[in-house]
Amino acid sequence: MESMNDFKEELEASLKQIRIGDMVTGTVIDVTDDAVLVDLKSYADGVIRKEDVSEDLDFNMKEMLHPGDEIQATVVDTNDGEGRMVLSGKAANALLAWDKLRTMMEERTVATVKVAEIVKSGAVAYLEGIRGFIPASRLSDEYVEDLTEFEGKNLDVTVITADEEDHRLVLSARETAREKKQEEKNRQIAKCEVGAVMTGTVETLKPYGAFVALENGLTGLVHISQISTKRIKHPGVALKEGQQVKVKILSTADHKISLSIKALEEEEPEQEENFDYQENGQASTSLGSLLKGIKLN
Repeated sequence: MESMNDFKEELEASLKQIRIGDMVTGTVIDVTDDAVLVDLKSYADGVIRKEDVSEDLDFNMKEMLHPGDEIQATVVDTNDGEGRMVLSGKAANALLAWDKLRTMMEERTVATVKVAEIVKSGAVAYLEGIRGFIPASRLSDEYVEDLTEFEGKNLDVTVITADEEDHRLVLSARETAREKKQEEKNRQIAKCEVGAVMTGTVETLKPYGAFVALENGLTGLVHISQISTKRIKHPGVALKEGQQVKVKILSTADHKISLSIKALEEEEPEQEENFDYQENGQASTSLGSLLKGIKLN
């Protein structure tokens, strides 16, 4: 038979005095178009009105909440006139969210957010139910001319400011965009075959070498020592920006492409003398070759 000990936890919960401002945890009983009904395992159930569920304007109660889900909320009123406690998910979320946002900032956690609206000099997105601002300079790793192209777009962001006192949350998508681009670049570099010969265009000249844009879209460096078989003091002596060159891939270590022009020059076969082949199978130097370079007075 069941004893009182079996109901001890439920009994204590039902007798616990709940006050305005308390944070409570309950189980979703029902979700309607206007509210969420919550079982608080207490002397009264709780109700969260639609406008108090979340700060996120795109939050869809029926899609995000279901009977049996656990939910945390803050008590706003102990009686709504129908014997239910009035709860706020917004207030509870805010208390919990700022701690989580600070942790995300410290740990550089990447989160996916949806741009809710475009405002002057940036965009608005919600993270952990808190309204966050993404400056225009942080929407991408490149200059953004038209901010409206980001409206409704999902972005991977990191938290760069989480100030609960001023209710200021600033997000950035720039770093994650750079990291993704670098990862893709590293994968492309890994596919490059050492020893392969490619065509490229001299992009930039530096005192230590020349950067060459390759036909596969990647950029590599021809060190000054690999530009010519002759010793040169500056890459500009042998190359100019915009010039097309053939290069050989020497290395892809550390996700960097090292190139050489000199290696191809060294591999070029020496010019062979022109021989005439006689019908008797003997090779003899042609008369033209013998007379070449001889000056007659």
